[in-house]
Amino acid sequence: MDTDFREASDAALVVAIARFREAALAEVYRRHGDAAFGLAVRVLRDRALAEELVQEVFLKLWQDPERFDPGRGTLRAFLMATVHSRAIDLVRAESARRAREGRHERLHPEPTYDLEREVLELTVAEQVREAFDVLSDDERRAIELAYLGGHTYREVAELLDQPEGTVKSRIRVGLRRLRDTLVESGITSSWTES
Repeated sequence: MDTDFREASDAALVVAIARFREAALAEVYRRHGDAAFGLAVRVLRDRALAEELVQEVFLKLWQDPERFDPGRGTLRAFLMATVHSRAIDLVRAESARRAREGRHERLHPEPTYDLEREVLELTVAEQVREAFDVLSDDERRAIELAYLGGHTYREVAELLDQPEGTVKSRIRVGLRRLRDTLVESGITSSWTES
């Protein structure tokens, strides 16, 4: 029956589509699908979106073949006009969406720089550096290796050539002294409030 459709006119194919003949739709697509896709790609400049649009146009022909009026022109012209119209609608919608987003961004800019936060962070960093000065050299080296260097307690012990238990104790005592120093300076309360 496909050979019958290969010889059929476009108008006869649309009549067959109205009778739910899938082979007729396949023949219409074979004849006009590439041209419709080419037009969609030229307008949209996006192959995936063009594929979706062409599929939508042919699906509409399947669902409502009466929209095609052979007295007003050829099936190819009807399909191309439909693809072009729909593609232009999509381009306009995308352009309008971008314009809306641009207006929104101009009217509601995202804060990119928080001066207060920056000053607070610099102050905290300075006070932490000062708090490190109250530590013994052994405590400071162990904490720096573990927390700033990313080493495990075992690795810190090997690097310092000291027993692991001693290193753990120095880190624990040093961190406690750091905390107490920062609490005395009032930095922990102002840091957590912001």
